[in-house]
Amino acid sequence: MRALSFSLVIGLSLAACGGPQRDSDTLKESILNYNEGVRWERFESAASSLPPKLRSEFVDEMDQRAKDLNISQYDIVRVDKPTKKTAKVHVKVAWYKDSEGTLRETHAVQTWERHGKTWWMMEETRLRGDEMPGLLDAPRAEAKADATAEAPSPTESQKTP
Repeated sequence: MRALSFSLVIGLSLAACGGPQRDSDTLKESILNYNEGVRWERFESAASSLPPKLRSEFVDEMDQRAKDLNISQYDIVRVDKPTKKTAKVHVKVAWYKDSEGTLRETHAVQTWERHGKTWWMMEETRLRGDEMPGLLDAPRAEAKADATAEAPSPTESQKTP
């Protein structure tokens, strides 16, 4: 009887540990996998957090970039309130080029999307700080600002000549 009780306790403990993961745990793991992979130059591992069509090109580009660019630290500043399908992640990266030796800091925003049970990093853009090789400025924000500046205000368009 004692052996049966012990087996039952072990079985229930293992079942409790193997419960379904919450969405936020999977997102957190994906964010860490990508950023740790980039930080420690494990580009194949980081690429697993990207859409399959982008992985090979990503690894090639990162291998080239790593010849001069070194990431000394990254911090997850915040994860904006994620939905079930999307998340915005603000990261801070400390980096330097071997050719320059100056430590720089860049803040970036990563856009994550859920595809099935997997989270993919879809876009990463510079928010502020030093321009970092391979990290583009946010084109959507610039395009939106340009469109707003060019569009006439409602009161101007309603005026008659």
